[in-house]
Amino acid sequence: MNQQAASPDITQDLAPTGNVRAAINLGNPVLAQRDADTGEVRGVSVDIARELSRRLNIPVEFVTFDAAGKVFAALQTGAWDVAFLAIDPKRAAEIEFTAPYVIIEGAYLVPVESPLRTNDDVDRPGVRIAVGNGSAYELYLSRTIKDAQIVRASTGAEAMAMFEREKLEVLAGVRSPLVKFAQARGDLRVMDGRFMVIEQAMGTPKGRTAGARYLRSMLEELKASGFVAAGLARSGQRDALVAPAADSGGENPA
Repeated sequence: MNQQAASPDITQDLAPTGNVRAAINLGNPVLAQRDADTGEVRGVSVDIARELSRRLNIPVEFVTFDAAGKVFAALQTGAWDVAFLAIDPKRAAEIEFTAPYVIIEGAYLVPVESPLRTNDDVDRPGVRIAVGNGSAYELYLSRTIKDAQIVRASTGAEAMAMFEREKLEVLAGVRSPLVKFAQARGDLRVMDGRFMVIEQAMGTPKGRTAGARYLRSMLEELKASGFVAAGLARSGQRDALVAPAADSGGENPA
């Protein structure tokens, strides 16, 4: 995989401290996981960060978080240079995003005996939805839910625990881990369909224009070459889809 050598303004944008500081969200197991034996991070976002490091010939430094909302909050302290987050209008005000590289589904989980049968049933008075604060699906639900109550926890894992502990009606999250949770329990079910499409992209802080252009071009190449698909397969993420090619050379209109 070859790409034109990075210019000084690109390396300044993506590695101003001398390392590429890559924010890794371990709260989304589709994108990243921590190896139980070695403690090392792995997954498709880790693979992409390492490939960026290789192309720039600059070391990568992983900055790990347990929730996407915490990744976004850390932008204010300058803690990272590149991040892997879902595209959202609130985030796009402060982050230069690429086009998406992975598409995953936002889904609802409910008790087996719940009277809620479809996604449209959820937004009604008396329904409480547990969700990880600052996640792509929490941001989306905050804009769209009218009658149900959104109950926020600091991470997706804490939202899951709160859903069980407080016997809430609905848990919102990424489909794949919700399905695993339901299968392990047996008394829960994931609703058919999806309430949103989550477009996972790469980003760099707003204003780092040269770096953002480089990331957009690189990710389009990694999608087309099969690199992203191979990363998903290696980490066992068979439910995630590689995003289609961007319309205009990797530029993301979002």
